[in-house]
Amino acid sequence: MDVVIYHNPDCGTSRNTLALIRNAGLEPHVVEYLKTPPNRILLRQLADRAGVTVRDLLREKGTPYAELGLADESLTDDRILDAIAEHPILLNRPLVVSPKGIALCRPSEKVLDLLPAQQGEFVKEDGERVVDAHGRRVATA
Repeated sequence: MDVVIYHNPDCGTSRNTLALIRNAGLEPHVVEYLKTPPNRILLRQLADRAGVTVRDLLREKGTPYAELGLADESLTDDRILDAIAEHPILLNRPLVVSPKGIALCRPSEKVLDLLPAQQGEFVKEDGERVVDAHGRRVATA
């Protein structure tokens, strides 16, 4: 199975998502989007195929979101795409592409819907158990 992750290694959610992909026995294509940002056309396609708006691709925390006035709901998709192109840190992450679909994997366990079965237990960096020893998703309260 061919899987692509738009990844930021400094992000815990992104690291957990990458680890879940690997726990399914896959080695994804890792695109460190801060080093190699996707172009505007690809971003729009990813949003469309994931069933989210271009605005949903925006990350607020730890970015120039407020300084750039991106909270303004009247901004066009083109303006948002321009901002992400100029400041790739604005791209929310991680985005994962697989033959089963595309998703913005926040929380990281959303990636499980895009993957084959897990091959064993998985515990997030914060200690939350997501997958049991038999590769089954653990129910959350």
